[in-house]
Amino acid sequence: MSYQQTFEIRTRGRGTMEITAEVARVVRAAGIATGIAQVFVQHTSCSVMITENADPSVRHDLETLAGRWAPDADPAYRHDTEGDDDMAAHARSVLAGSAVTVPVGGGGLLLGTWQGIYLWEHRAEPQLRRVVVTVIG
Repeated sequence: MSYQQTFEIRTRGRGTMEITAEVARVVRAAGIATGIAQVFVQHTSCSVMITENADPSVRHDLETLAGRWAPDADPAYRHDTEGDDDMAAHARSVLAGSAVTVPVGGGGLLLGTWQGIYLWEHRAEPQLRRVVVTVIG
């Protein structure tokens, strides 16, 4: 059995937004007791990740690291069609990933105590993002 639903989220620009509650809602709607939930973002300049949900300094530090891995406006970049953050956003997406998979048990997400699911926006300006959740059991 499988179930799939897409939802949209408007970001505030670069940074993280927790989407755990939205994903959990889709998992409950699926009515699947045991299986997996895949969370996939349909864009090449943002990511989906599982990380610490108790201390926001973790996500701040991840943003700092991403700025070191893929800085905006690097003169070596050829792709800058949409601005100084264009290629950096694509590189950060490749490094952080576009999907996560979470076990489902008892009809809910089996995340650890301090884990949350986040959309990580890599563009400087706000964006409208589509997230696809597929539940298989």
